[in-house]
Amino acid sequence: MDWRDDAIFLGGGGDGRALPQWLLLEYANGHGLIAGATGTGKTVTLQIMAEAFSDHGVPVFLSDVKGDLAGLSRAGDPTNRLHAPFTERATQIGYERFSYKSYPTLLWDVFSTSGHPVRTTLAEMGPLLLSRLLDLTEAQEGVINIVFRVADEEGLALLDLSDLRAMLIWLGENAREMSRRYGNVSSASIGAIQRRLLVLETQGGAQLFGEPALELSDMMRCDETGRGLISILDARQLMMAPRLYATFLLWLLSELFEELPEIGDPEKPKLVLFFDEAHLLFDDAPRALVEKIEQVARLIRSKGVGVYFVSQSPADLPADVLRQLGNRVQHALRAFTARDQKALRLAAQTYRDNPDFETEAAIREVGVGEAVTSMLEKKGVPGIVERTLIRPPASRLGPIEDAERAEMLAASPIRGKYEASVDRDSAFEALARRAEAAAQASEAGSKDASEPEARRPGRGRRYAPDGPARTTRGIGSTRREDSLGQSIGDAMTGALLKELKGTSGRRLVRGILGTLFKGR
Repeated sequence: MDWRDDAIFLGGGGDGRALPQWLLLEYANGHGLIAGATGTGKTVTLQIMAEAFSDHGVPVFLSDVKGDLAGLSRAGDPTNRLHAPFTERATQIGYERFSYKSYPTLLWDVFSTSGHPVRTTLAEMGPLLLSRLLDLTEAQEGVINIVFRVADEEGLALLDLSDLRAMLIWLGENAREMSRRYGNVSSASIGAIQRRLLVLETQGGAQLFGEPALELSDMMRCDETGRGLISILDARQLMMAPRLYATFLLWLLSELFEELPEIGDPEKPKLVLFFDEAHLLFDDAPRALVEKIEQVARLIRSKGVGVYFVSQSPADLPADVLRQLGNRVQHALRAFTARDQKALRLAAQTYRDNPDFETEAAIREVGVGEAVTSMLEKKGVPGIVERTLIRPPASRLGPIEDAERAEMLAASPIRGKYEASVDRDSAFEALARRAEAAAQASEAGSKDASEPEARRPGRGRRYAPDGPARTTRGIGSTRREDSLGQSIGDAMTGALLKELKGTSGRRLVRGILGTLFKGR
């Protein structure tokens, strides 16, 4: 078989009739789909494609929902029973370059236990995805939009959940004024959002928000030999919160879309993403969000990014998204029900027919490690469907040990960059300062108001002529500020007491509370 440097070898036919299947690098950013029932070989297909992209100097990001893709960091073992058939498979398909080797990898974990921490800020997440994450109603999403609008107008940075909670408390205490400006702000909606935040924190989602935020350039890099780094998101724990998992992947996609420049039609992608369990991205998603995903998928290819969705059936993805996926690897589908049979029939209809076999029957019959494939050819035309034996992986099949994972993190090129969180000045701290300043102004106003009374020598003695006027001016000049400060202070004291860290923070809040009540 003639080897190609402009394409990725996926596999071939063992009987000699099927043509070798190549994924052209210039069309790799045309997106793709890896589908098939459980146990048919989707994970291995994902693994060999990640290896091939890395060999061609293309960085890769993938989500590891079962914990076995970290084996990319270790060379395959010919003595392992799982690897035993690989040499035979390589010979069968004419894969003469087959050898075992490891690949450069970076480990990531939202929960910071088995990889470098992954964080973003609320401002970067945006109100749409945040509302999706919290599963908010339309009215509650409107409140979130008001929070972001007010924070932007007031110059208040929204970084973590403490900032959002502080803004919600402030918004609740100023609901009447905010409702006149932006529409109805109900206490019921604010309470519902706060309960959702509590659920998110219980699931560990608070760790996603904060700084230092992820820099995309750390994923889009190559090692010293020119091979693309493979970033592996450990999603084993993240999958316990499916909505958090889906929202994170959608945020990553939208962040790439917003930050990367247009580059037209590159010779090879700048980055390739593999989203496993892709149906979670669209389950119960509002129409506006699905339209946004479809738009990003259509336009992000011109920025050199390829997106490959991995799921059990093509029917798991919306039709508007599915039509964007030109490179397809379809493992076996099981048709046990009428719904399964319909999904199988629809999947078969999306391929260019091959006169040598019936596509629907082939999808039903292909064995483990075999697939029905169709890749984009010249001018972006889908190729004729082929039955393909997927080539064997060069790296280890299966997970790595905890000691191996610790070794990788210790030797990581970004070691220490994200491990320590940074709590810089943001909305929470700014509102706390405003509350303190308002409390001090209120206390000063109370002292001014009581001073003439203290100077009265007797019951019948009249006030000094300038006393009441001076006192009245003092109250009038600070009336709005006092009212705002008291409402913020009353509502925020309990929340700030929990959120402010350290003894000094607790002293500050106790001081605010004391002066507010003292002034009454």
